[in-house]
Amino acid sequence: MNNLEDFSKQTTTFLEQPRPILVGGEWICPSHLKWLQTINPADGEVVGEYCVSGQKEIDRAVCSAREAFKHGEWSTIKPAQRSKLLWKVAELIDRHAQELAILETLDSGKLYRSALEGEVPAAAEAFRYFSGWCSKMEGKTLQTSIPNIDFHAYTKYEPVGVVGLLVPWNGPLVMAAWKLAPALAAGCTCILKPAQQTPLSTLKLGEFFEMAGFPPGVVNIVTGDAETGTSIVDHPGIDKIAFTGSSTTAKKIIAASSGNLKKVSLELDGKSPVIVFDDADTAQVIIGASEAIFSNSGQVCVAGSRLFIQKTKYEEILEGILKKATSLKLGSGFDPETEMGPLISENHRVYVDNLVRASISEGAEVICGGEEVSVMGFFYEPTIMAKIKNDMTVYRNEVFGPVLTVMPFEDEDEAVELANDTHFGLAGSIWTSDIARAHRMASSIRAGLIWINSHGIPDLSVPFGGYKQSGWGRENGWNSMENFTELKSVMVKL
Repeated sequence: MNNLEDFSKQTTTFLEQPRPILVGGEWICPSHLKWLQTINPADGEVVGEYCVSGQKEIDRAVCSAREAFKHGEWSTIKPAQRSKLLWKVAELIDRHAQELAILETLDSGKLYRSALEGEVPAAAEAFRYFSGWCSKMEGKTLQTSIPNIDFHAYTKYEPVGVVGLLVPWNGPLVMAAWKLAPALAAGCTCILKPAQQTPLSTLKLGEFFEMAGFPPGVVNIVTGDAETGTSIVDHPGIDKIAFTGSSTTAKKIIAASSGNLKKVSLELDGKSPVIVFDDADTAQVIIGASEAIFSNSGQVCVAGSRLFIQKTKYEEILEGILKKATSLKLGSGFDPETEMGPLISENHRVYVDNLVRASISEGAEVICGGEEVSVMGFFYEPTIMAKIKNDMTVYRNEVFGPVLTVMPFEDEDEAVELANDTHFGLAGSIWTSDIARAHRMASSIRAGLIWINSHGIPDLSVPFGGYKQSGWGRENGWNSMENFTELKSVMVKL
């Protein structure tokens, strides 16, 4: 597939029409709003247009969400009914999987098969999984110890209210699902803003809430630029912000949220270590470590960007990963032979290249890659860098591209020291056949999610989030539901 004629009729029609926003159950785009274009990173061509929401539109979305929360059907609907509505959205995602995958590939440059077989089903599963939590927000009965007075004391969870959800461009659909599903299951009403680079699949998702029968105002989807996001964060009518993105933006969100002391949950940068011991399965390590950094062109928050290999296996494993990196086929995500797609934009490609150049000037050695690819689109070569020191630019910063640093280590103590030498602590992986060592290392690494003999495979039941500057709070599982609730205690004198 290389042009619109090859796409389904429904997708073509969707792309040909400038996309409005969803506010209060209506698709609107007032005439005073400006339009932005969304670009296919694989060829630099315009895919479609969408409107930029201003302050008036954000005000209207907040009013609609507040009305739906306080006085509309959503505030009184039974948990079982919320569950059914979420399940319907999952079924609609499954039904429109191909169209969603096409939109994801066009908008973000990711591989079509990865979107179709991975991210779209994962988005559907998020709504199924959290539909089960709707009826399980259970409190506790407490034993009091006040002398001479008896109380029946208990706790209950209640929805936090109107929430603003800000999602990134590297996984537009699945990240939207990861935030919407638990927020809705908890009983909140939502204002969702997709990244300005990748609005299409989220806008398509908005249609499914209408089709499923959600009351107006429960889900509002507003597109726009950085100012749109700022308007959401600043708004006094929003009770909570859930954000996935950079720690730099997160610090601005924290400051802006102080106006009404919004609750904030943040899933932020990573600099994940991949720690390989000499007793690990070499073939599995080569495949797993390569996928950890080159999947989605390294544009993954848990990307295994720092590879530490025990010295006795260093040369062998590095050679295997080097062969894998230099053999990867770059191209359009619609080409079934493509193994790695483009970066999201020219600006981001320049950012990645600048980090690589800076580190070369600091003494790092490029083993392979390290260059922009001179074809249409925003491609960057799979890159491996050695002779790394822990103060180098590429080592300290999240590159968010297909750039791997490699370092040898002697023993467990050195591996732990290297792995924890970062401002971030989102994830990491340990590769060994020694189960005792695996558990020792997992306890020693300061990160929110540790994989043993695999990397980058999430599950909705497993909490996900970071230590240090990698964020606040957790997504997935009951912990994600807690993000969108308030805990109330009740004491009844008997």
